Amino acid sequence: VQLQASGGGLVQAGGSLRLACAASGRTVSSYTIGWFRQAPGRAREFVSAISWSGGKYYAEPVKGRFTISRDNAKNTVYLQVSSLKPEDTAVYYCAAKNTKYYSTESDDYDYWGQGTQVTVSS
Repeated sequence: VQLQASGGGLVQAGGSLRLACAASGRTVSSYTIGWFRQAPGRAREFVSAISWSGGKYYAEPVKGRFTISRDNAKNTVYLQVSSLKPEDTAVYYCAAKNTKYYSTESDDYDYWGQGTQVTVSS
């Protein structure tokens, strides 16, 4: 599967964006899809995931502010990021995992898209 992330940009604190992870090659519902982010000088961290069965998972810092969803017809997973804070600034990556159980570990994901930059100004 090939993944293409998009939707990043520059936004003021409190604003929103919708990130998209478009899949090609296989149906996105065949995988667990995760979103990770990496800020300069920091390790890549788990943000959210949606399992093949539709289960949704979020890291604590983004609970209540980010929403993950999947559109099977468009073969795309979305991450709605709202109430953004400057500390959300990072490159956001989507990744696919072959097995049905989600993971917060980036090493468990098999396929990666290129990142999309999210910059939140204060």
